[in-house]
Amino acid sequence: MREREVKLSAGEKFELPDLGGLADGVAATSRQQERLSTVYLDSNDLRLARWGVSFRHRAGQGWTVKLPGKSSGPLLVRDEVVFEGDPEDPPAGAVDLVAGYLRRAALRPRVRLRTLRRGVLLHDPQGQLVADVVDDAVTVLDGRRAVASFRELEVETTPETPPGVLDAVVARLRAAGAAAPDPTPKYLRAIGGADAAPPEIQPAKLLPSASVGDVVGRAIADGVVRLIRHDPVVRLDNDPEGVHQARVATRRLRSDLRTFRRVLDVQWSADLREELGWLGGQLGAARDADVLLLRLSARATALPEASTEGASEVIAALEQRRVEAHAALLDALRGDRYLDLIDRLVQAAQAPALLRPAAEHRATRDLPRLVRRAWRALDGKVESLADRPADEELHMVRILAKRCRYAAEACSPTLGKRTRKLAKAAAGLQDVLGELNDAVVAERWLRDWAPGAPSTSGAFAAGELAALERAAADEARARWPKAWKQLSPHAPT
Repeated sequence: MREREVKLSAGEKFELPDLGGLADGVAATSRQQERLSTVYLDSNDLRLARWGVSFRHRAGQGWTVKLPGKSSGPLLVRDEVVFEGDPEDPPAGAVDLVAGYLRRAALRPRVRLRTLRRGVLLHDPQGQLVADVVDDAVTVLDGRRAVASFRELEVETTPETPPGVLDAVVARLRAAGAAAPDPTPKYLRAIGGADAAPPEIQPAKLLPSASVGDVVGRAIADGVVRLIRHDPVVRLDNDPEGVHQARVATRRLRSDLRTFRRVLDVQWSADLREELGWLGGQLGAARDADVLLLRLSARATALPEASTEGASEVIAALEQRRVEAHAALLDALRGDRYLDLIDRLVQAAQAPALLRPAAEHRATRDLPRLVRRAWRALDGKVESLADRPADEELHMVRILAKRCRYAAEACSPTLGKRTRKLAKAAAGLQDVLGELNDAVVAERWLRDWAPGAPSTSGAFAAGELAALERAAADEARARWPKAWKQLSPHAPT
């Protein structure tokens, strides 16, 4: 489920105001009072809290894992996953979901809360719930002894919440004496607030005076955070974007280690790149299966009705391929090699193996040379192409465009607008050549699969789809020179 809420704190004497008449037709009814008993689990070093994750058991409601959220103004949006299970034994699926954050750290009870919950439900004229306004009086327990207490208000919205209702509720709560919105979860408040659990990785803000080492540290930290935050999305396997973003993070990290290799310990960097290459291969197999399935499922809708049965055989084969690829990926994520790699990446983000004094040089002095190096590799490859380059050659151009883009993106916070424009234009070329590569890969898979198809109709449908992919490849091939021409003026000087 996706939780969308605004949190506010309130004093002991706060009284929930009348919330009727906030919008046309919206009615307010009192919420049934509840008494809740909750225990939060975490590692000894509060690793989950530091990543913005909560792992709890609530009597009568089971186990819930809340993943890190995104803020949009005062609104906090985050995913929560509910599990059934014994109160004394965290479900294996829940523990697996947070494995990327915990690695080998053990879970244990960290906070126990007793909550008196009251509130108001807001419904539209059709009876649809549009907001749940909760007033929680929370007591923090040490055994049976109360050691702290606080008051928290939550306004949880739904997809049906009319525009303006959330702002109106918050405004009325503020007028009644509630404090400004504060996204700090109950668990963090109970252990002493966000200051008690600083992030395990905190990418540094780059100042104009930043050193090369500062930029390297920021690039590595960004990549590791991106990878770890998408780990649970991969494990849930309900959004192909999880595998995609984890793969992007892995590729970007490898590219950054390559770009900044002259200011990093050689063996340290090489070892990390090798392990990231292994992980990239695991993610790549699953991502390729996702792309093929999504791509050819959409493409099959363009086939004539007579080809429907054959196309269904193609899609069934792709679905099976995807199931197998994702199962293999999950096996890899549950293995020691992956956990060791994530531990090493966290350490790398916290303290990269920089070579000094080169890493201490001012970034604005040394980084332009690194961007130019990435550009020259791309430019040289394009210049060497024949009039009609092979698909494999254009695939290499795409790889070099990606490296150039990643180098520019890593350096742009320091080098500024011109480098950002280079990165954006390189991404445009990468996208066009990515479409070409996807079409080529899809066509090749279809032609390899067709001879062993279960039926003649399946083989015929595969041939039809292959022809559509060849047309898509030709169209992308025709577009790439324009994308290159748009990139060329942004060449670094």
